[in-house]
Amino acid sequence: MSSNRLSKGFITYQFNDTQYEFRNDLSKYLSNNLSIAYRLLCKAINIVVYLILLSLGVAGCSEQPTPYRPPTIAVQAIRPVSATTTATATIQPVETPLPSSTPTCTNSLTYLEDLSLPDGTIVRPGESLDKRWLVENSGTCNWGENYRFKFISGAELNAPIEQALYPARSGAKATLRTLFTAPSEAGIYQSAWQAFDPRGQPFGDPVYIQVTVDAGKP
Repeated sequence: MSSNRLSKGFITYQFNDTQYEFRNDLSKYLSNNLSIAYRLLCKAINIVVYLILLSLGVAGCSEQPTPYRPPTIAVQAIRPVSATTTATATIQPVETPLPSSTPTCTNSLTYLEDLSLPDGTIVRPGESLDKRWLVENSGTCNWGENYRFKFISGAELNAPIEQALYPARSGAKATLRTLFTAPSEAGIYQSAWQAFDPRGQPFGDPVYIQVTVDAGKP
């Protein structure tokens, strides 16, 4: 019985040693394989990184660098700033008065008397008649060379129908004189005359010559 125990103990011990050796060999095997796998993995990683870097370097060399272009600044149209509107007083146009048709002075003539050939004088046919009137410049204007003495109605009696008015200052008396010729036929003849200002407007009292032509007068 002791021999069986010894044999069992030996077998058990031997078996235990075998398991121990097997485990020891397995750990060594695994350790060696893991070390080899680790080194292979490291090499593989290094190769992959190298290839990546190499591809990046080749791509960088083959591509031309893009030239730098400064950003374009969009220029906006600047609208002129209108001046601030300020309230201004409305200027009313000043109306320039037109020249008045009324002169600064007034024209007037007052008949005083006949100095020759009073009305109803009998004359021969074709006789020369020297008629004179005494008048007064009763206006405020002086009669100048532009004032006229004109025929206005009746018989012309062969006299110029327009003559110069005798120059006279305001308030002065003047003698108007006109030469007539009696008609060749008998009858009563009258001729009216009046003064005119430089604008052609008549003014004052009209004056007359009235004669009777008598064919039988010696």
